[in-house]
Amino acid sequence: MIPKLKSIIQSKITSVGLPILALCWVSFFWGTTWIASKEGVKYMPALQLAAIRQFLGATLYLSYFLFKKAPWPKGKQWKTIIILSILNFVLSNGLSTWGVKYISSGLGAIIGALVPLWIVIISLFRGEKLVKLAIVGLIVGFGGVCVIFYEHLSDFLIFDFRFGIIISIISTLTWAFATLYTKKKAASFNPYFSLGIQMFISSIFLFAYLGATGSAVSLSTIPLISWFSIGYLVIFGSVLTFIAYIYALQHLPAEINSIYAYINPIIAVLLGAYIFGEPLSLAIAIGGIITLFGLYLVNKSFQDSKST
Repeated sequence: MIPKLKSIIQSKITSVGLPILALCWVSFFWGTTWIASKEGVKYMPALQLAAIRQFLGATLYLSYFLFKKAPWPKGKQWKTIIILSILNFVLSNGLSTWGVKYISSGLGAIIGALVPLWIVIISLFRGEKLVKLAIVGLIVGFGGVCVIFYEHLSDFLIFDFRFGIIISIISTLTWAFATLYTKKKAASFNPYFSLGIQMFISSIFLFAYLGATGSAVSLSTIPLISWFSIGYLVIFGSVLTFIAYIYALQHLPAEINSIYAYINPIIAVLLGAYIFGEPLSLAIAIGGIITLFGLYLVNKSFQDSKST
């Protein structure tokens, strides 16, 4: 009886405990990657940091799957992977990394959480019918953003700040398109192997852009702190946390798994204030709460529509 009970407990821990731990890992460490990116781009071009990060992350992924002799993508799977590599990594990751060079890491993280709002807007333009809760969530989320930016109105006169905001918003838009494209294609190819290939392809695009524009700096001039930032982003941002995210996605209900999207910005804002002395004003706190509540309503509407 006791061995059987022990087996049941171990099974429960594996089926519920590990996915929850994976979700906690994602919720915390993806929030910290905004801080690492902010530190790294102080001393090198942001797109060069993104390119090196993605190349090193891809090397780890591909080395593992080559060692395991895993099958490569076939036919139309390549088209999906190439499109996702451009949307997810060249544009979304590349531009969000570039954005925090000009805006605070906390603000970048809050903007990065707006992906569900873009999905609602895109769905509206495509003529899809949406439940009222999604529309309410969109309005609430937009209102929260307005509160956040109220005290930054004068900053919009500064070109670098405007540029950082614009490319950060574009990065969330491309992630939203990638999300919708992934749902549409629903590729059956190994998601972990696909991530490695996407990272490798995107690093080629980014290195090509850096070479064509001559904007890269010599590797020997990159200070040690930036290499530490890159190493952190590779291990905790590109490898371990992505693995944990996909694992949680496969073992937890979507409404639970989406919790990370609300915690990441909080982690980034608090760490940004503590480490970099970034402003943590009442407007950011209230606006952030309102925005995250709007995102909650949007995500809830999506989950409710799936269950009906």
